[in-house]
Amino acid sequence: MPVMPAAFFGHGNPMNALEKNRYTEAWRAFGQAVPRPRAILVVSAHWYVQATAVTAMPRPRTIHDFFGFPRELFEVDYQPPGLPELYEEVADVVHPTWVGADVDSWGIDHGAWSVLTHAFPDANIPVVQLSINALKSFDYHLQLGASLAPLRENGVLVIGSGNVVHNLGGVSRALPDAGFDWAQRFDQAAKQLMLSDPADVGRLDGHRDYDLAVPTPDHFLPLLYVAGLAGETGATADVLVDGYAYGSLSMTAYTVGMEPPAVSGSGFAAPLPEGPPADGANI
Repeated sequence: MPVMPAAFFGHGNPMNALEKNRYTEAWRAFGQAVPRPRAILVVSAHWYVQATAVTAMPRPRTIHDFFGFPRELFEVDYQPPGLPELYEEVADVVHPTWVGADVDSWGIDHGAWSVLTHAFPDANIPVVQLSINALKSFDYHLQLGASLAPLRENGVLVIGSGNVVHNLGGVSRALPDAGFDWAQRFDQAAKQLMLSDPADVGRLDGHRDYDLAVPTPDHFLPLLYVAGLAGETGATADVLVDGYAYGSLSMTAYTVGMEPPAVSGSGFAAPLPEGPPADGANI
């Protein structure tokens, strides 16, 4: 079985699940280029709780964890199988860190399925999610990501899904395909580290634009898992696709352990729903 890569995707907003643009085409190209995984382990910004847990149900449900979007999006039903036994593998490689088994409370949230519906549209590869523990430090998340590295040798594709820059309160509908200066500065600083020294990504909390780029840590933390894994294996990252949406969202995606496929496609990231995003959508 080939050693699987890892990847980080800037998922933007869940409407990308229904769109065809240069970002979703990059996700599709990634899914076509990667060796077929035995399972996919997703660290999504949207499972941000006060515990470290792994989904361990045979048929995880599709979670529509948002509101203010068209009915069509609520009808998306991405239903791959789960892989309950992967919990034991994760618990083993991260020991002595404690991780719980979630058998009924979560499933597959839109941070996962908005990307996977493009990358693996047949939904025939088992998908498991690892929660983000909101009580823990950056070092904890980096180290936990590093400890996941052995899973790659057992056919597990590790994916982080979030956004390097994610400030919903700062979005500008006048900038559908551009980023504010501060967003570009922070995203470029992250890119420099991911391409040269991923293990140092955790020090970005000292960047002058951190408070604007990361007003809450949930969307940034999935990057630390991929960065930690890259640092543990001595690999650097490559950019799969990059860009910005609505001034204050970065859409940058990275691969680790594989050469990024050629990417085609055009078009902006998916449009935002009507109304203020910070109040009317969980993206």
